[in-house]
Amino acid sequence: MYSGDSMASPSMAGLGAQRHPDPANAAQERARYFNSANAFNVKLPPVSAVVFRDPLQQAMSPESATEFFVCDQADSLACPHPATTPLMLARYARIRAGESLAASFTASGSMWHVISGAGTVAQDDTLIEWTAGDTFYLPGAMSAVLQAGSAPAVLWVVTDEPLCAHTGLRPSPPAGQAAVHFSAEIVADQIARIHQTEADAGTSGMAVVFSCEALENHRNLMPTLTLSLNTLSPHASQQPHRHNSAALTLVLSGEDCHSTIDGTAYPWTRWTTLVTPPGAVHSHHNAGDARADFLIAQDGALYYYARTMGFAFLE
Repeated sequence: MYSGDSMASPSMAGLGAQRHPDPANAAQERARYFNSANAFNVKLPPVSAVVFRDPLQQAMSPESATEFFVCDQADSLACPHPATTPLMLARYARIRAGESLAASFTASGSMWHVISGAGTVAQDDTLIEWTAGDTFYLPGAMSAVLQAGSAPAVLWVVTDEPLCAHTGLRPSPPAGQAAVHFSAEIVADQIARIHQTEADAGTSGMAVVFSCEALENHRNLMPTLTLSLNTLSPHASQQPHRHNSAALTLVLSGEDCHSTIDGTAYPWTRWTTLVTPPGAVHSHHNAGDARADFLIAQDGALYYYARTMGFAFLE
């Protein structure tokens, strides 16, 4: 009845993909049949632990034009579209003084951090004035225009474009969601408040987790992604842990710091982007005399919603 590999195959897995031998129409011709021995043996390239330096250097260069510089490892992931991890894409944006940069992503939203400079972002009827240290969220499916002030500006932005590209979905404006602005001084105050308390047992560090009115009950900033500003006290180390979400770390400050991922140390350089693969055992270490700050974006909101985050501390 079916065509494909020989029915004399010695194993179920050896049967391979089966097809209808005499399809009556294109819909039947497109059908493929696997079995319980080979359907779940999907082999994909692993997510590598990578430090992105070149896009940062390009964004910081006074010679660079107003444009985006992508943290892309699509080739190693075998992705047909730009991707930093299978579900996230990080970029640096450089905007020359007085110039503007259009941001139009096929994403459910975008999360931004201002590395240097000041300016504005206009989206629909919203105008946000931003400056160095600010963080903001823009809903997807709507273009935005960023304008730099009297000095060049550099920003970091993370989206879920690879997720949308993989599923073939084009986001519509999310109901109830609008732009959100986290000013640097309020974030600093929140960090100070946290450091005046004692961390509860089982808490993962001392961090501010960014959320919004629309997703307050979910403790997330986007339905797919999470964002937090993590801190590490001088001469302190975070306990090794793992989780099913991939993580993108933007180093904000810290001297003599590094992350350890699956036994390999990755020294920190300010403003670089570090990829922590999903499921990797990792920890962060501060051997310096000042507090270390680092921004972490994860595809964690998906895993929280699916009840599959799998966060665990290890010895």
